[in-house]
This record gives sequence, structure tokens and C-alpha cells, in this order.
Amino acid sequence: MRDNGRVSVYRDDGIVLRTQKLGEADRIVTLLARRTGRVRAVAKGVRRTKSRFGARLEPFTHVDLLLYAGRSLDVITQAETLRPYGEPLAADYPRYTTGTAMLETAERFTPVEKEPALRQFLLLVGGLRALGEGTHDPRLVLDAYLLRSLAVAGYAPALDECAICGTRAPRPEPEPGGDPGPMAGPEPERMAGPGPMPGQGGGLGQCGGLGQCRGLERSPGREGIRLPPVRRPGRRAPSAPSRSRPGD
Repeated sequence: MRDNGRVSVYRDDGIVLRTQKLGEADRIVTLLARRTGRVRAVAKGVRRTKSRFGARLEPFTHVDLLLYAGRSLDVITQAETLRPYGEPLAADYPRYTTGTAMLETAERFTPVEKEPALRQFLLLVGGLRALGEGTHDPRLVLDAYLLRSLAVAGYAPALDECAICGTRAPRPEPEPGGDPGPMAGPEPERMAGPGPMPGQGGGLGQCGGLGQCRGLERSPGREGIRLPPVRRPGRRAPSAPSRSRPGD
């Protein structure tokens, strides 16, 4: 008798990110699981009308799955719906497009298959829940989700420093004898920033975190930043009028 070896079966829950057709009746399901990370698995026979769990493996659905590991793709043997986030989004186009962008972002930020990404999973679940409740504007939900996903993936935006020279913007200080108002700012002499950074000259780093570095063209190693003037095709520079001498 031939030994088939041990079949690796595991259970996990996740959010269905997208699906694609495979053959005549099968489908490849991409999901972000709680413990396993991003997983691509085959659901056999789900495109048939008599499928047991075909409707449960749709995007935006939080499902509990039983899978066994295959050679290239895992195989889904059981699926139970935990929460269908797609139902409230199907009738609202702005929320549906926002949710689609969130699913695509979650897939892009988990490039390695079966690498645990618990924080990305929890962010996606929380974002879909807030989107389904409808208490906030879809654009605000998407912005909050993108910023937090960027931070988890290691791409947190630096909002308190200059992207060119790294100078940190001065923090506003409270006025004497009162609380700082919403438009409170630093003193005028502090808007220039802390001065040039070590190893940089020509006034580089004196932008106050506003992205307007003065003396940038005079700094060493920064010659390539200044771009040549753009010339529009089909137009020539005006030439000086020629003067003809009498008798020519």
C-alpha cells in the first residue's frame, strides 16, 4: 500500500478579498485570515446552483473556514458565515467603492502569502464594520483606514517635518494668560526653523517644516533638483527683428 502522508488540515477565519473563476465550476478565493495571513484557496463546485457554500465565499464576507493545504493552492472544505459586510454596501455605491478600495489595499499590503498579518486583519474588520454602520462619511472611513494601514505596513507619513530636509516644524505654544486657540501658532522669529542641519549648507533645513527650503539650489549635492524650463512643442522662441541696411 502507498502511504499518502499526513493531510494538513487547519481552521481559520478571514475576510474574502476577491474571487476569480477556475475551470467550469471552481473558484479561487483570496482572503485575509486572522492567523494565517493572506491565503489563496480553491473552492470546488461553488459556481454550481446546488453548491453548499457558494454564496458564503463572496467579497466583504467574514467567514470561518476549514482548509487543507495543497501543493500550490489550499482547498476549502467547509465555510460558515460570521458576518456578511457586503449586504449593507451593495445598495450604496459610494460605500461599495470605498469598501472595494479597502479590500484592494489589504491585499497589496500583504504581499507574502501565509505570513501572519493580524493588525492588518483587525484594521480591515474595523473599517468594514464602520463602513457598514453608515455613521461616518465613507471618505473619512477610507482616509482613516489608509493612514493606519500605511503606518502598520511601515509607511507612516511624517506630518511634523519637512519631506526634503527633515526639519521638524515648531509646535505652537499657549499664549500668556490664556489657552491656545485653534489658530494659535509660534512666534514670528521661530518660523525660520532651527537652522541648517549638520553636514548641510546654503540654508538647507530652514524651511520650518513647510517644505520650502531656502537656498536649496546652493546646497552641495542638490544640483539635480532644479528642473529646466518646459518647452511646448510646436512653438518657437521669438527672434529679434532683423535690421536691413540701405542698399542691400
